[in-house]
Amino acid sequence: MDFTFDADQEALRQVAHQVMSAEIDGVVLRRIADDPFSHAEGLWDRVVELGWPGLLVPEEHGGAGAGLVEACIVMEEMGRVAAPGPFFSSGVLATLAARELGASDLLEALGSGAVRGTVALQELGYGDPVGSIHTRARRRGSGWVLDGLKPVVLDGHAADFAIVAASTEEGLRSFLVDRPEGELVATMDPTRKVARLELAGRPALPLGPSGNQRGTWHRIMDDAGVALCAETVGVSARALELATEYAKQRVVFDRPVASFQVAKHKIVDMLHAVEMARVATQFAAWAAQVDDPSRQRAAAMAVAYATEMGTKVTGENIQLHGGMGFTWECDAHFLYKRAKQNAVMLGGASFQHKRLARMLIGSW
Repeated sequence: MDFTFDADQEALRQVAHQVMSAEIDGVVLRRIADDPFSHAEGLWDRVVELGWPGLLVPEEHGGAGAGLVEACIVMEEMGRVAAPGPFFSSGVLATLAARELGASDLLEALGSGAVRGTVALQELGYGDPVGSIHTRARRRGSGWVLDGLKPVVLDGHAADFAIVAASTEEGLRSFLVDRPEGELVATMDPTRKVARLELAGRPALPLGPSGNQRGTWHRIMDDAGVALCAETVGVSARALELATEYAKQRVVFDRPVASFQVAKHKIVDMLHAVEMARVATQFAAWAAQVDDPSRQRAAAMAVAYATEMGTKVTGENIQLHGGMGFTWECDAHFLYKRAKQNAVMLGGASFQHKRLARMLIGSW
């Protein structure tokens, strides 16, 4: 398997790297962390200008007609700077949901960046986010209303619409809620905005085919989870760079920290973990893009490994910085918080381990 990017993909990676480096630094992240409503509008404008919200939108709907591999390239470079903004919630998560549900009327506006969407799926509890939905949808007259709580809706305070997963008599269905206007809530990662969406008789429009859409939502979560893995890889790669640079500069007992064997071993272990996660993520993205038979297993393996890797590598970065790593002035904590937040989204590693066990040995 050749994981080398082609010329167009490498050009996309270079542009994404340049844009992220120019737009986001520690000063910007601290400003956003201190302002619950800020998310770097300038960065989003640049993302729209480059057409990245349309990467996953088919050409017939005005998009780039690219695929998950290209979206992951951008996500990895965004992860390197813990980029804020709605690219993941709208350009990846909502776009994947609209595409898989056949909501083609939403795709053109999402791809152009004219509107921002999000997805309201996860609820209280743990394990399979698709299998633990208690929000109910019921008919009222000629329409539908929703009742329930969605405690984790990315950018749900500012999105133009939310695609909500809810239970019906037919099974799991999808519904469109305009202007969700969720209540901002504090999370571990202050640079990624999360809202709490309370649905009490909220009017909604049904999306997608009739019948149980559970399989469709598992596919959406698989692809979105792979994209989130790519971001975690970028976060971890940057943590490795910061740790290596600091270890070379910091002198202890008249020697650079990097000259001590224990530090060398720690950095090599970090490198090994990042590269393994990168390969797993790229393979999972390719498998999803071509609909390879190994797609589900590849996605589960990538999410299970990358989420655990991200927390470990970004934590080791803090340790290698010593006392400095625990201060607000050091950027290491932003990387750790993004990796830790990613680790508990979309089911987390423990759910994927159980899922892999079922795939490999069945249900005992």
